[in-house]
Amino acid sequence: MTNFPILYSFRRCPYAMRARLALLASQTHCEIREVKLAQKPPEMLALSPKGTVPVLVQPDGAVLEESLDIMLAALHRHDPLNWLPHYNPHLVLKNDTNFKFHLDRYKYSTRYNTDALEHRAKALEILNELEQRFDPASPFLGGQAMTVMDAALAPFVRQFAATDTPWFEAQNLPAIQRWLTAFTSSRLFERAMIRLPTWQAENRPVFLT
Repeated sequence: MTNFPILYSFRRCPYAMRARLALLASQTHCEIREVKLAQKPPEMLALSPKGTVPVLVQPDGAVLEESLDIMLAALHRHDPLNWLPHYNPHLVLKNDTNFKFHLDRYKYSTRYNTDALEHRAKALEILNELEQRFDPASPFLGGQAMTVMDAALAPFVRQFAATDTPWFEAQNLPAIQRWLTAFTSSRLFERAMIRLPTWQAENRPVFLT
């Protein structure tokens, strides 16, 4: 039993990133434990043997092991920014399956023994479809303000863009490029991406603020 939720996280992981964004948007007072994936803490593995982040431990001891579950639970509890009405499960599913599949095999082609350019092209096809969803006058998918869809998708598109930045910037994706700039320039993103030392059991708690 804990007084506050505890989030095991890794700063650069897009799944953990979107969980942190939703926890911040929902104003959840949450302890955050930055982990080193090469040396996963036994406390986290005891709660979630699969060993991936994010992992959220609720005050009652319940454990959430999937980023979308963490996002939606936080927002169902409190949604002051009105994010939930914008949730599109089909678009999230396409991101988490098709786009993520090609992203991994582009970014980590040596690990997967794949043709990076082939998978980059497939991922670009998906981004071309996403491009059409933007209102040219709006920086975010839902309009002028960030919503749950931006938080759910942008961390993965950001990772794709950063794999070869000059190539990405040369693509005809003006809305997505504008979107990523707005996303990474936001105060919420800045708060979600604060650098933390690796968590040690003897350290004082650090809270997501």
